[in-house]
Amino acid sequence: MVQLYGDERIDFLLAEENMRIIQSESVFAFSLDAVLLADFTYVPKTRGKILDLCTGNGVIPLFLSTRSEVPITGVEIQERLYDMALRNIELNELGDQLSMIHGDLKEMPAYYGNNKFDLVTCNPPYFPTPKTEQKNLNEHLAIARHEIHCTLEEVIESLSKLAKSGGKVAMVHRPERLVDILTLFRQYKIEPKRMRLVYPKKGKEANILLIEGTRDGKPGLDVLPPLYALTDSGDYTPELRKILYGG
Repeated sequence: MVQLYGDERIDFLLAEENMRIIQSESVFAFSLDAVLLADFTYVPKTRGKILDLCTGNGVIPLFLSTRSEVPITGVEIQERLYDMALRNIELNELGDQLSMIHGDLKEMPAYYGNNKFDLVTCNPPYFPTPKTEQKNLNEHLAIARHEIHCTLEEVIESLSKLAKSGGKVAMVHRPERLVDILTLFRQYKIEPKRMRLVYPKKGKEANILLIEGTRDGKPGLDVLPPLYALTDSGDYTPELRKILYGG
């Protein structure tokens, strides 16, 4: 049995009844964003390799391992979260497929050199670094949510340098950053190919952006139908329920 620390707990990995995940409300617990990115992205099935930046406790590699047989590596800058990710690999006996790097995503292009990936995913911090008095007092949560260690441009530059020509990059972010993301994708030779907006419910503004691009790809963007999270009565919509729990 793997060791748990502080307020850590072991949860089911949603629809994956045979998979578990170590989480902590005070350090890191995965959100809907990670689930949607793992469901949305293209995944190489049997050939190639995947890199996940800002991996946290390794939740996206865990999800992707159910869709692919290729090697998957996660990169996490926070040592505590990196350790959680390692224990999640051990907990699910996925050491033959999944691996983790404790490091800064900005250093990964130099670390890997010409060793490129078929898919690079990222659930990055969404918000600009706040003023000191506005900053989350919990350092783990502040780093996960705010651009303290990496800006949006640094994230996209790293995605571009780590994906092979023709390879895919996929990320989840906030709709208000869409123009910035599209501009930076083109700047760093990632051609936007697919995007989808997620809405809390009909009649509300979108609050999640899913976007995928191809390194050195040809122009042409497919905008997928909207995904609504909740019905008018507050229940999960059938589509979201299927993503979360299968069936």
